[in-house]
Amino acid sequence: MPLVRYRKVAILGYRSVGKTSLAHQFVEGEFLEGYDPTVENTYSKTVTLGKDEFHLHLVDTAGQDEYSILPYSLIIGVHGYVLVYSVNSLRSFQIVKNLYQKLHEGHGKTRLSVLLVGNKADLSPEREVQAVEGKKLAESWGAMFMESSARDNQLTQDVFIKVIQEIARVENSYGRQDRRCYLM
Repeated sequence: MPLVRYRKVAILGYRSVGKTSLAHQFVEGEFLEGYDPTVENTYSKTVTLGKDEFHLHLVDTAGQDEYSILPYSLIIGVHGYVLVYSVNSLRSFQIVKNLYQKLHEGHGKTRLSVLLVGNKADLSPEREVQAVEGKKLAESWGAMFMESSARDNQLTQDVFIKVIQEIARVENSYGRQDRRCYLM
């Protein structure tokens, strides 16, 4: 019988970078054509990786900017973060830098489970942020990086699989014993 693990993941980024589209594509398997600004929404999905089962609780947040204050609900009890920018928006790339800094300060400078995602890879001809820039930023944080396209369903599933793997990697780097409660 597989172990069942609960993981809460917050999806953060500037407005209109595709946070909701990534979550919706992952959970529902379809792209949302219309844009309706998100206040905050949650999604749930169970994923099996190897012999373990993960119940993901995704918190799809409203778009943040450099003046946004991150509520404690996005710091306490969150296992991992997907920081999203749009490859066709340099401003959104700058905002994720600020968001990471705020998360880092909110967690007391501890190591975070973060996946940096350059979304809207389908808009590559309009690109303002090169993949190498995203990769370099993620490396400076000790985080993982990838590009995706919610519209084309390009690597959308991988975004959330990778964040599960990143959570495990960070937990293991502390040498933590697994003390979580499991549902059997």
